[in-house]
Amino acid sequence: MSDALDAERYEKHRQAGEILAQVREEAAERTEVGTGYLEISEWTEDRIRELGEERGVDAKPAFPVNVSVDHEAAHGAAAPEDDREIGEEMVKLDIGVHVDGWLADTAVTVDFTGTTELVDAAEEALDAALDAVEPGVHTGEIGAEIESVIDGYGYNPVVNLTGHGLGHWDQHTEPNIPNRAVESGTELAAGDVVAIEPFATDGGGKVTEGADEEIYMLESEASVRNRQARQALEQIVEEFRTLPFARRWLDTSRAKMALRRLEQQGVVHGYPVLQEDEGTLVSQREHTVIVTEDGCEVTTRR
Repeated sequence: MSDALDAERYEKHRQAGEILAQVREEAAERTEVGTGYLEISEWTEDRIRELGEERGVDAKPAFPVNVSVDHEAAHGAAAPEDDREIGEEMVKLDIGVHVDGWLADTAVTVDFTGTTELVDAAEEALDAALDAVEPGVHTGEIGAEIESVIDGYGYNPVVNLTGHGLGHWDQHTEPNIPNRAVESGTELAAGDVVAIEPFATDGGGKVTEGADEEIYMLESEASVRNRQARQALEQIVEEFRTLPFARRWLDTSRAKMALRRLEQQGVVHGYPVLQEDEGTLVSQREHTVIVTEDGCEVTTRR
C-alpha cells in the first residue's frame, strides 16, 4: 500500500472512530428502563448516518447494533417486529461504524442492576490493556493485564471471547486479543488496528450459543433460484459486502425465509447470541486503537 493510500486508510479509521465515540455516548444516555430494543438500535444506526452527513463522510453502521442483556455477552440484536423493552438489566451496547469499509468498533455497559463493580472491572481492564499496547507487545501480555484486573475484582474474564483486528470490509481479522494470559498469540506492530474488548462475568467465564439469531454475514456467492433469496443476496452483496447485517435491514418482506434458504446453501451464516449461564451477569467495554511507534491512538475515545 502506498503512503498516500495508507494515510487515507488511517484517516478513515479515525473518522469512523470519532463518529462512533459520539454515537456511543449519546446512545448510552438514551438507554433507559423502558427503552425498546428496536428503538435504541434504529436510533443509533440512523445517528451514525446523520453524523456522517454532517461531516461530509459516508459513514454507515459496520454491523447491527448489539443489545445484549444480563447473561448475554454478544450478538443480541433487535428483530424487525421486536417489542422487547429494557428492564432493570445489565445492557451491553456494541456499536460499529465504517467509512468506505474502514472500521471502528466500541462497546459500553449501561447497568440498571446496581452491580457497579462488574461494570468497573471491564472498564478498568480495558484501561490496563490500553496502557500495555505498544509495538512488540505480545497479545498474551495484554490478555494477562485484562485477566489480572478482572480477577482483582473477584470476577472472571470471558475466556472464549477476544478482541480482534479490523480490516477493510472485515470486522474480525488477526490478531486476536485474548481476555486472559496465554502463551500463544503474536506481537503487535506499529500500524495495526485492533479492537480490545474485555468481558467480565460473575459466571464461569465461558459463553455458549443461544437459540436467537438476528445477525448474518455473507459467506460466499452462489446461484440462487428462489426469487426472495436472490433479491436478498443482491442487496447483501451491494450494500453490506462482507460486513455483518441484520435481518431487519433486508428489503424483502420474506427476509426470514430468504435467509433460511441462503443459510442452507452456505451463502450466509448467522451469529447466534453468545451467553453465559442464565442468572449470571456479563459486562463489556471496548475501544478501537491504532498501534503507534510509542503506544497507541484510541480512535473511539472523545
